[in-house]
Amino acid sequence: MKMFNDGEWGHHYESTNEDGEFERQSTMFRDWVEADPDADYPAEAGRYHLYISWACPWAHRTALIRSLRGLEDVISMDVVDPYRDEGGWQFTPEKAGCTEDSINGFDYLRETYRAADPNVTGRVTVPVLWDTQTETIVNNESEEILRMLDTAFADFGNDVTLYPEGYREEIDDAIDAIYAPINNGVYRAGFADSQQAYEDAVTDLFAALDHWEDVLADQRYLAGDKLTEADICLFTTLVRFDPVYVNHFRCNLRRIVDYPNLWNYLKDLYQTPGVAETVNLAHIKEHYFTTHESLNPKGIIPEGPVLDFEAPHDRARLAGGPPGALIQ
Repeated sequence: MKMFNDGEWGHHYESTNEDGEFERQSTMFRDWVEADPDADYPAEAGRYHLYISWACPWAHRTALIRSLRGLEDVISMDVVDPYRDEGGWQFTPEKAGCTEDSINGFDYLRETYRAADPNVTGRVTVPVLWDTQTETIVNNESEEILRMLDTAFADFGNDVTLYPEGYREEIDDAIDAIYAPINNGVYRAGFADSQQAYEDAVTDLFAALDHWEDVLADQRYLAGDKLTEADICLFTTLVRFDPVYVNHFRCNLRRIVDYPNLWNYLKDLYQTPGVAETVNLAHIKEHYFTTHESLNPKGIIPEGPVLDFEAPHDRARLAGGPPGALIQ
């Protein structure tokens, strides 16, 4: 995988440490859009643009909150090709589900990074929140973009909030609790360069899944009876788990369909209005199985598994449900 070093593209990114453990590089653009007209980046309709990949779980979070909050006409969005070669994320509008770069006309997303900082150092990742007025990247950290789209744009879109008062401590705690063992844990397992690093990651991953299986026996969502940002953060990993992570990342102690509560919870989330249209399994599978040549050198994309996310679920037995504005 290539990265920038002081504005120069092509340097190799090493994703594991000397113990064979996967280490995720920190994101480098960390400014904030605020609901304040005097802020450096005030929330305004039509000013900000989102670059995503349907394949990436981190980018998927931001597309999902954009959909749930009804911000499609407030924040524009472009989609890169699911296949990422040595040039990085590319715009291929001729391919189904992909777009051109409608803002800058670039061929590669890396050009956006260099435009924001000619001396940039680091990986080129999605999502990217771009400010069309100052022509720079505001932020490329998914959790922070998720929070911005949910809260800073409260006066735009619909009346939905995924970060409601009275639940915020539980939401933040849940997001923190699932990040290392689950969201990042699948990558720790998949890209481990040693047996011990892999076993440690898988142990942590399934201990966490077992924990949330127990929690979801008695409550509909991670933070209680309301759909929140925490559920978005878990959903984008769970929806990829059986199609990709079980096989490709060797996360195969159990599948999500083997967990009664997690599987029904996943179907419940998928069937929430505004969610299914953000799930592109073709892009997801193409990206993982063709881009990671060290894990799948022949680039063959598996046909299965066959999963019915639209099948009935049992979550209505528990208190709560989607915000009223999300119910059709």
